[in-house]
Amino acid sequence: MPIDTTTLRRLLHQPCTIAVVGLSADWSRPSFEVSQTMQAHGYRIVPVNPRYAEKGEQVLGETCYASLTDIPFAVDIVNVFRRTEDVLPVARQAVQIGAKCLWQQIGVENREADQLARAAGLDSVMNLCIKIEHARLAGGRH
Repeated sequence: MPIDTTTLRRLLHQPCTIAVVGLSADWSRPSFEVSQTMQAHGYRIVPVNPRYAEKGEQVLGETCYASLTDIPFAVDIVNVFRRTEDVLPVARQAVQIGAKCLWQQIGVENREADQLARAAGLDSVMNLCIKIEHARLAGGRH
C-alpha cells in the first residue's frame, strides 16, 4: 500500500530521531549521504551497524549501536538501508522499541515487514528515499 503525501508530511514535519540501520561510515555510500543531509536539517541520526558498534566507533559524530534494541532512548523513524530480505528482523525490532515508522529506502520493499509494522500501528514507507521526500515536501530548499 503506497503512503500518501499527508502522512509523509506528518512524518517529516519537524526534526525527530531517525535510527539508520545499515549506516556506513564511508562518505561515498548512499546511507552516509542521506543521513548527513538529514542531520544537517536538524534530525538526530542514530547509526545502527554492528560492525562499527563492536569497535566503539561513531558515525557522523554519533554513537553507533549494534541493534535497535540497544538504543537507550526513543526513536521516531527506523530508516533501513539493508537488502529487502534482511528487513523483517529490523521491522520486529522497530515494533519492539516502539518506533513510529518503518522506512525502507529506494529499492527496498519487504511486504511482510510492511504488514508487520502496520499491524503494530507503525507508519510504513517502502521504496522511497527519506532525503528526496524531505526535499520535495520542503519545497526543494535543499
